[in-house]
Amino acid sequence: MNDQPVMTEEQQNDWVREQFQKANGYLVEKGMITDQVLTKESLYLVPQIAVWKFTLKGVTEKVWAISGVVPTDHVDAKVAENPRDALRHFSLRWQLRAEEILNNKASDETQRKFAGMLIVHAEACYDLVQNDELWQSLAR
Repeated sequence: MNDQPVMTEEQQNDWVREQFQKANGYLVEKGMITDQVLTKESLYLVPQIAVWKFTLKGVTEKVWAISGVVPTDHVDAKVAENPRDALRHFSLRWQLRAEEILNNKASDETQRKFAGMLIVHAEACYDLVQNDELWQSLAR
């Protein structure tokens, strides 16, 4: 994942803004109107993955959303205390979804390819979760 050219600060800011819009738009499509993004609780691994924590308008619930080179997705914020745990949850969720698709005899080739993509992204996210050095550097 580190074969990317170095981005300027402006390019990094543009990428974060683009991922915010992508995650926010995804939530709107799912019928969730965001109130604010909790930036101190969110994580940006530019230019790969952004893990967002959003509050929603009119409700007390919060959600984690993920965007970037991975499928845009969301989960209830209650499943994870921090971005690392949220990333772990997305990884497990995608593995389980892929297994469900692959075990379904009615799955067609397109669905099987999607399951393969989910597995690749789940494994990449899990590798990030397991990288203690990464999380220690982010904590500084």
